[in-house]
Amino acid sequence: MSKGNPGNRFSTEVRARAVRLVLENEADYKTRSECLRSISQKIGCSPETLRDWVNKQAIETGEREGLTLSERAQMKELQREIRELRQANDILRKASAFFAPALAHARHTLPRSGTDLDRLRAR
Repeated sequence: MSKGNPGNRFSTEVRARAVRLVLENEADYKTRSECLRSISQKIGCSPETLRDWVNKQAIETGEREGLTLSERAQMKELQREIRELRQANDILRKASAFFAPALAHARHTLPRSGTDLDRLRAR
């Protein structure tokens, strides 16, 4: 029995079976809500939880618009990368501001051309 997320109460197999039961037996009920209520009572979850499982399955199979599990993982990774890059840019910006006065002073004291260098060497 494999678990998707260790914090989840229901295994992946139980979720898949519950979704399959809803999809196979939906025609036997007047409404989908009634079907969800009946099947959720049998497996011990709330109808809303079972509805979420059915909707996620529909997204994974492409029957419904939304981000698949792999797309959500990729999105999360990209958001983390963006956050790290922004932090790096912020550090570089602050370092640049910190060293800017010293660089400006060095620019004013350094010789500007070859002739200035020749005059310094002649001293």
